[in-house]
Amino acid sequence: MKTITPPKTAGEKAILVQLIWGEATREQAADSLAELENLADTAGIKVAGSITQHRDRPTGQFFIGEGKVQEVGMACEKSGANLILFDNELSPIQVNNLDLTLGVKVLDRTELILQIFARRARSAEARIQVELAQLQYLVSRLPTSIKQARFGGGIGMRGPGESPLQLRNAPMRRRISELKAKLRLIQKRRVDQRQRTWPQISLVGYTNVGKSTLLNALTSAEAYVDDRLFATLDTKSRLLYLPSGRQAMLTDTVGFIRNLPHGLVASFRSTLEEAAQADLLLHVADAGHPFVTEHCTVVFDTLREIHADRVPTLLVLNKCDQPAAHLALPHLRTLFPDALTISAAARDGLTELKQRIAERIGPAQTPSAPEASTPDPQNDPA
Repeated sequence: MKTITPPKTAGEKAILVQLIWGEATREQAADSLAELENLADTAGIKVAGSITQHRDRPTGQFFIGEGKVQEVGMACEKSGANLILFDNELSPIQVNNLDLTLGVKVLDRTELILQIFARRARSAEARIQVELAQLQYLVSRLPTSIKQARFGGGIGMRGPGESPLQLRNAPMRRRISELKAKLRLIQKRRVDQRQRTWPQISLVGYTNVGKSTLLNALTSAEAYVDDRLFATLDTKSRLLYLPSGRQAMLTDTVGFIRNLPHGLVASFRSTLEEAAQADLLLHVADAGHPFVTEHCTVVFDTLREIHADRVPTLLVLNKCDQPAAHLALPHLRTLFPDALTISAAARDGLTELKQRIAERIGPAQTPSAPEASTPDPQNDPA
């Protein structure tokens, strides 16, 4: 089952759809919808508009109400949109019903994230992890009958997602087993090759908070930086020189996001274990984001899921040179009194950050001198 590179996505235009229900507030829903728009931009999709509905609960047939389905169809017709992106997670039957009723390809938030990962994966390990996540997603969600091919062209899922009617559970599960075996080998090789000469420090945090920018500022790593979600999928490690004269290995990791697909977390576990095995985590947060505390909670929950919540953590409030951060900092300092405030882009606060890192990891361990052995009287030349 060979992975196929998807075609360019010129001309993809989408209508965003969101159902607000349960305990979600209007502000949280608005932030989530804005995040979906950023995800669409990352995937190269032009957003033609958005439609939001408030209901006590989703409907079983379409997730949204029938009247709202007609409104979405008219919006697609008026704007020329050829894609519908749901901010919610849909069941397979709901996606199929919407596809058939509207005649437009429908993707939910989870599937869009999976496809972004497929496009941005560069290393062999990341590609294996993405393919594994896609296959696990299909196995769990592929309906018993689909009346049209959903995944062809555009930003359709590459590789296993191109022709779901030709796929059967047995070959997919065999491929899943093969990919898991490959990841275990990669993980074993990483453990064998991991140099414990230096303390291991991992950068973790919500996506697009400036982790790669901070890696570059601290180590001159020249890591790829983009003001889009999930700019970094592959880990990058560089040596960090501390003011104490000690050195540490600093590693960037993939960013987290609310409602990150569980299968994606599981597939990227071998990469995320860099964080679980670290001596110190630098949790980077965007101090000026209106939902920074919620983002921190998402990171805490994800760290718990990958068993990295026991690793000592230093919270770093980044982008503190921005006006929004200036307004938020008094409250954030109250919530997180031990956090450091920096600007990786402006290189402000980095000296104090290095000093705090040096304090956390402690002095270098020097081997103790061997104890002097007591001479054997029988062999004493004297």
